[in-house]
Amino acid sequence: MEYRCIGRSGLKASVIGLGCNNFGRRISYAESKPVVHKALDLGITFFDTADRYGMGLSEQYLGKALGAR
Repeated sequence: MEYRCIGRSGLKASVIGLGCNNFGRRISYAESKPVVHKALDLGITFFDTADRYGMGLSEQYLGKALGAR
């Protein structure tokens, strides 16, 4: 996986991201969790989410899935 620096913060993020707009809207937590874990296995560290996605469930599902890792 290729990574890029985020400004001058010293943080790096993967150049490929995972859009999480369907978490909580079209797919359940049980379906979201393996998607997040596979992304992590592939080196993805950039996750696009917002409080509007799935009426806040997207962020909850992502946080729960990441917490286990």
